[in-house]
Amino acid sequence: MSKRSLFLALLASLSIALPAHASDRYKSRPPVMVSPDLQASWVLQLGGVPAQTRGYASQPMVRQAIPAGRQRVLREQVVRQQPVQQRRLVQQRRVLFPQQQPAAQPVAMRPDKPVRTQIEPKFLPQMVEYQTQHKPGTIVIDTRERFLYLVMEDGMAKRYGVGVGKPGFEWAGTHKVTDKREWPDWRPPQEMIAREAAKGHFLPAHMPGGPENPLGARALYLGSTLYRIHGTNAPWSIGSGVSSGCIRMRNEDVTDLYDRVKVGTKVIVI
Repeated sequence: MSKRSLFLALLASLSIALPAHASDRYKSRPPVMVSPDLQASWVLQLGGVPAQTRGYASQPMVRQAIPAGRQRVLREQVVRQQPVQQRRLVQQRRVLFPQQQPAAQPVAMRPDKPVRTQIEPKFLPQMVEYQTQHKPGTIVIDTRERFLYLVMEDGMAKRYGVGVGKPGFEWAGTHKVTDKREWPDWRPPQEMIAREAAKGHFLPAHMPGGPENPLGARALYLGSTLYRIHGTNAPWSIGSGVSSGCIRMRNEDVTDLYDRVKVGTKVIVI
């Protein structure tokens, strides 16, 4: 037999065998499994369809007519469920691909400013025994103890904690309440503006009344002086000597005192 005859015979045998091998290889096709649970991770589908959904793909799909109202309800349910599904997918992705998560960004650091938000209990309003020769209704302010007393009947007084003048701004004397104002505006004197400007603190020439105003919710003006009994936007300063001479109180306390006294009330500062 010639070489040409051998080559043709070999080619014929291969052409007959190839289809058989191909059919043997693909006679059992791998199943394509799609989980009916759209929230399931695709990795879970690689292990097969969950037990509760087996046989889902082999069941024929029956199309049913859905009323228009029911369609609208279903659309709303899908819209409501979308954010939940998205969050679940994000969480699954974080578990599967932790290396792809962005590195935590450093938080901008700034020095903490310690702020005292509470005052000592003794500076809260309370009824106390107070023996004095002053008539009921008189206000007595003890700047050393940081207390304001509203003299009551039967040797009693209502005591409030106050903030007083800082060193160099203490004073004493007797005056009367000449005016009362709710949410007073603030016009710092020129001496105060210049004094604070030298420290690098620039005060406004005028500030309308409000929660940010240093005079707080109420003010009782004393005689013809620049001193007042007033509220504050810094309640943690009660019990301290921090003012420029005014007597400061918590807003709730000065409001209570404001409602109890009248213009003409005698005020004694000791």
